[in-house]
Amino acid sequence: MKCAQTGGIFTSIYAYATTSHLSAQRRGSQYVPETFPLLSSLLAIPLQHPYIPTSLAMAREPQRGMRDPLAMCGVVGDVVDPFTPCVSLRVIYGSKEVANGCGFRPSAVASRPTILVNGGDNDFGNFYTLVLVDPDSPSPSNPTRREYLHWLVTDINPASTGSGSGVSNLLHTSGQELVSYEPPQPSAGIHRLVFVLFRQAGRLAVRPPEWRANFNTRAFLEYNSLSSPVAVMYYNCQRENGTGGRRFM
Repeated sequence: MKCAQTGGIFTSIYAYATTSHLSAQRRGSQYVPETFPLLSSLLAIPLQHPYIPTSLAMAREPQRGMRDPLAMCGVVGDVVDPFTPCVSLRVIYGSKEVANGCGFRPSAVASRPTILVNGGDNDFGNFYTLVLVDPDSPSPSNPTRREYLHWLVTDINPASTGSGSGVSNLLHTSGQELVSYEPPQPSAGIHRLVFVLFRQAGRLAVRPPEWRANFNTRAFLEYNSLSSPVAVMYYNCQRENGTGGRRFM
């Protein structure tokens, strides 16, 4: 009786799927029978059941990969070109760690953050450069000072802690702070604050920029023979009493 009921169920499914499939063909679209995996799991019967044509059972919609938040928010494009991250970068303000797209108020970023760089166990001989820029200055709708430079540090050495972990903490190790940390103070709109980390070919003799406004990360990279970015991270910041959030398509 149970087998007969099961067969009846699958006969009904097959009839429904066939009708839907033919209807989809007439419309010129592809029918995806998402019902089958659910019923198969409930009945503990594999998808390649004789009552279900293989062409229909295998017509699963491919999973869509998650979109890169750096591309979604325009950091890739406005500040850097597409790149492959290969170094761990952690940014911590007080007790709160930055995650791409998170929000901070100016009071929370008034002091320079802790920066942790980890290039792996064999990274002791490498040096890194870190920049912090605001591509939305003075306002996202009119960024005439785009890539306002808030911080520039060179010669960051992950081995300088002496811990053997390949981790560099800028609060406790040496690094050449060429441009001091200036806390973000957005007056209009929600600004993206972007950390970009580059690997150096060796120690750098970099001349600090004469002004902070209109810094160009790409030009800085090329002029100083730096690698493509090895890590990028950003957060959103708006004035203390600001409301709302950024919307990206």
